[in-house]
Amino acid sequence: MATSIKQVRSSVGQRVSGLENSPPVRGGQLPNSSPARGEVRRGGKIKVALVHDFLMKVGGAEKVTSAISELFPDAPIYTLLYDRQVDKLFPQRKIVVSYLQQWQKILHLPTKFLLPFMATAIESFDFTGYDLVISSNHSFAGGIITPTETVHISYCHSPTRYLWDAFHGYVNEQRLSGWGKGILNRLLHKLRIWDKLSSGRVQSYIANSNYVKNRIQKYYRQDSTVIYPPVDIDQINPTPTHSDYFLVVSRLTPYKRIDLAIEACNTLHLPLVIIGAGEDEVRLKKLAGFSVDFLGWQSDANKIKYLQNCRALIFPGEEDFGIVPVEAIAAGRPVIAYRKGGTTETVQEGITGMFFDKPTVASLAKVMQEFLKQEKDFQPEKIAQQAKHFNKQRFQTELNNFIIRELKACGKL
Repeated sequence: MATSIKQVRSSVGQRVSGLENSPPVRGGQLPNSSPARGEVRRGGKIKVALVHDFLMKVGGAEKVTSAISELFPDAPIYTLLYDRQVDKLFPQRKIVVSYLQQWQKILHLPTKFLLPFMATAIESFDFTGYDLVISSNHSFAGGIITPTETVHISYCHSPTRYLWDAFHGYVNEQRLSGWGKGILNRLLHKLRIWDKLSSGRVQSYIANSNYVKNRIQKYYRQDSTVIYPPVDIDQINPTPTHSDYFLVVSRLTPYKRIDLAIEACNTLHLPLVIIGAGEDEVRLKKLAGFSVDFLGWQSDANKIKYLQNCRALIFPGEEDFGIVPVEAIAAGRPVIAYRKGGTTETVQEGITGMFFDKPTVASLAKVMQEFLKQEKDFQPEKIAQQAKHFNKQRFQTELNNFIIRELKACGKL
């Protein structure tokens, strides 16, 4: 029995350390063979530090860093910039910020204007005295400079997209004039050289998908081990009924290709609910027909209810992994995704969803029509079973075992 969107809606009702680099403090503990907070001694505790590019919002990468930090409850986290909205992910945690935090506070600069200084800022962190540093990296965190005796493991969410495969699209999105475009091209060229050179500072890479593993090999010429990121699926369960709307959950930015979902639903006269906000929102609202509903950002609890009650999730962009599709699968709902990127590793065609092959409205609309014909073949309980491969305990166990192997190989254990 289907429920309406209205029914779904009705059911949804400074710890940061100083503005300069801090010397090592009480470090983390290396866990034992289970993901519990165990300890391995080598004349004392293994001293651990964590690094994340920016802790400015609660997103997928930040949740990965939070899961890593649970294995090392005493490890400080170094980051270029920090916002207190992420406090809930890192309670009672020592956060060490770069000098860019003070610059932004005094000068009220948008983050993008700090881009020319970020490589120098990440290199300014001092990791003297640490045995192990783990970076959670999608832009600058992997470029830290560590002592010779310190092991540096990088969990790579992606080689920096706007420097590599998304470079031209990123530059065009800025809509700069000729001279402005030239300046940006030159800046990104220099950062690309730095990114390639600094990639050699990492001792061992972990990729969040085979898709990212291939890109690490292509752009950095480095091998990596795949450990899929954790998805918080414990609170998500399938429901026996659903509504008639399709769902998009995403930041509203051009490369996410939300426009494809909007125009496909316009063409087919199908209801679409969009959860998320971003710089592309104004343009997307102009594209939207009467059957498209923008809800803005929603709490995790609300998001789960919309996932549980949707007809299917539409995931039209090319992502390195894609956490939302796994959340939809945990809710027992099928996923209609673009056949490229990390979703090819998480969505099983005919079991947990369907793929469209070209990033066009026609290709997506055609698959949506096919889905409507086959909809009854998708069983919520069977779909939800596939999400168990991506839970947090599995992630922490695999990461823990990888770290122990690397430390043993380096003579640290």
